[in-house]
Amino acid sequence: MILMATPAFATNIGVSMALFDDNFLTILRNTMGERAKQLGVNIQFQDAQADIGRQLSQVQNFVSQKVDAIIVNPADTSATKNITEAASKAGIPLVYVNRKPDEKTLPPKVGFVGSDEVQAGRLQMGELAKLLNGKGNLVIMLGELASNGTTGRTAGVKEVLKKYPDIKIVEEQTANFQRNQAIDLMNNWISKGTKIDGVAANNDEMALGALIAMHQAGISPQKVFVGGVDATPDALAAMQKGDLAVTVFQNAKGQANGAVDLALKFAKGEQADQYVWIPFELVTQQNYKDYLNR
Repeated sequence: MILMATPAFATNIGVSMALFDDNFLTILRNTMGERAKQLGVNIQFQDAQADIGRQLSQVQNFVSQKVDAIIVNPADTSATKNITEAASKAGIPLVYVNRKPDEKTLPPKVGFVGSDEVQAGRLQMGELAKLLNGKGNLVIMLGELASNGTTGRTAGVKEVLKKYPDIKIVEEQTANFQRNQAIDLMNNWISKGTKIDGVAANNDEMALGALIAMHQAGISPQKVFVGGVDATPDALAAMQKGDLAVTVFQNAKGQANGAVDLALKFAKGEQADQYVWIPFELVTQQNYKDYLNR
């Protein structure tokens, strides 16, 4: 669902991203920039560097600048209350994108654009379970522990596993959505002799890190099935090589366009849904070519 908007007046939007140094979030950020340019909107980006204190300060600066709307990709989804209060008190519309805040209800002119993280875990694990023939040892690579992406995707994986009692979780640790940390984590598991048949990584970067460690150890991706989430270009390239078994397409462009459009609707006082959901889609070795140019 894309909310259409037309720039009837000059608009300034401030955006605070959880982290610039992330492949998926880079696509999200670049697409927001492209959408703003298309609509004639001024947009400025700030990097919170995974620091919620820094992010709050950035939002407060946007408030001081009297921007027309603020978009936030939360560094910590459990600590957004002060951000919401700062924007609402100033009467500035606020849109959270990609990572849903844990707040039970959002005040007027505060919205969220993103995807159902539990669905991503369900789709990923459903395909991995088929590849594993319903049995084997599974490791879970967790993202940032403060992210609802981590919580939701892991919950989805475990929900599916209730149907497969012969698939056992033998390790579950964080690599913070980072490829290098995932390489180290997978190396640790391999070096201590953990028997692994499948890897459920909360995102593609960690899945790719797991594959790099496997290749270094001489372990075939046809024997240990690795799944990620996001369907980033790097992940799809790994699927082309036959390395990555499964990923889940998270529509960064849909989320980015939806966030900018919703922020504009709020800023112009137009009616709009507070929650805009962009569906996840399963990507396998059979259909990955459909996603190469999306």
